[in-house]
Amino acid sequence: MAKYVARRLLQAIPVIIGISIVIYAILLSAPGGPLAKFANNPKVTNEQRAKFMAAWGLDQPIPVQYCRWMGFCDPNQPGVALLTKSGVPNFLPSGIGGGDNGMAHLSLGFSIDTGEDVGLLIGRAALPTLILAGTALIIWILLAVLLGVVAAVKRYSFFDQAATVFSYIGLAMPTFWLGIMLIILFGATLKWLPVSGMIDSRLSPPFGTGEYWAYFGKAPLTAMVDLLRHLILPVCTLVAVSIAGDSRFVRASMLEALGQDYVRTARAKGLSNRTVVFRHALRNALLPVVTNIALEIPFLFSGALVTESIFSWPGIGRLTLRTIQSFDYSVLMGILMIIAVLVVLANLLADVLYAVVDPRIKY
Repeated sequence: MAKYVARRLLQAIPVIIGISIVIYAILLSAPGGPLAKFANNPKVTNEQRAKFMAAWGLDQPIPVQYCRWMGFCDPNQPGVALLTKSGVPNFLPSGIGGGDNGMAHLSLGFSIDTGEDVGLLIGRAALPTLILAGTALIIWILLAVLLGVVAAVKRYSFFDQAATVFSYIGLAMPTFWLGIMLIILFGATLKWLPVSGMIDSRLSPPFGTGEYWAYFGKAPLTAMVDLLRHLILPVCTLVAVSIAGDSRFVRASMLEALGQDYVRTARAKGLSNRTVVFRHALRNALLPVVTNIALEIPFLFSGALVTESIFSWPGIGRLTLRTIQSFDYSVLMGILMIIAVLVVLANLLADVLYAVVDPRIKY
């Protein structure tokens, strides 16, 4: 297993480099670009635009720009990495999207819009996204597995038909529409729940600041209740939309497993229905489900762009939308690269979990 994981990690390196080239090429060809923020500002002169391009390395050839972003080249000597006396590469500050050492050295660079460190910007937005998406992911996976198993065991029953109708409605329901309806019903009409943000600004300092954690330490119960009240509507939106497809996936996989010979043999031996379903059928039915669940893990980082925007949740999704609107390509490229790495690692995790779920699988 260890050799297999190491081999897969080595194979992931050229894949990630290829993804970085695609990301850079797509953003390079996107309309506007970093200079678009100055397009409608008559006070910005051509000389100032030229200085901006030179400062971010945008006046260099495209291969050099990519090389600087990744941290492979010296910006003063395109295509050549500096070497110290010990032979260790010493990369100078890189261009757009790159930091002091570039992506190859885990430096995400600086924001074109605010000048802040991209890593710090993403780090501040990552915790709110992990709280929201992690809560929603756990709930919807548990419910999807439960609904799928029960619907398969009670095939063609009223429960199965009701779950099917719910799934079709959930699959057809736009996320933005559901979020707005929940805001109107529970926020504006009934006034039961807050409709935006993570915390009540009248009760606590801004989330994530030192003042907030000091407040959290003094009144943890009040802070937790406030956070949970703000979580309810966005989590319900994500779960209602996401659970529909996964529950049908689990149902189809369970129906296939329940029709296998080993299940009939287990029933013939006199095992209880619960043992047959959960110990024999479900474990084998989870094999195709594991792939689906593992590929949803990057969602923990990327967040839900629409949901976070509707509920003003200060996470990665909202940060992504804001960087697109402000043409802040440094932050956007950092987010996309992290998501790409997470997708590659999620595929590896799915392969490893196959052996955990089914001991017959060997690597």
